[in-house]
Amino acid sequence: MRDLVEFLARSVVEDPGAVSVEEFEEDDELVLEVRVADDDLGRVIGKDGRVAKAIRTIARAAGARDGRRVAVEIVEADD
Repeated sequence: MRDLVEFLARSVVEDPGAVSVEEFEEDDELVLEVRVADDDLGRVIGKDGRVAKAIRTIARAAGARDGRRVAVEIVEADD
């Protein structure tokens, strides 16, 4: 799951090396925290949040296949 979300995020940003995905459990839900460079934050969120919504939809669908609830959070990278 982590690799899938990382692949999707790297596909839309200008600096794929700055993308990282942290995975942890929270209240019976797999949370994937995506960090991108400040300049790429708008790209990964997209106009009206469309790109972020698409990434979340794909992650949820993949999680449903495995019987898991999945949440994707997009945050700015700490420099």
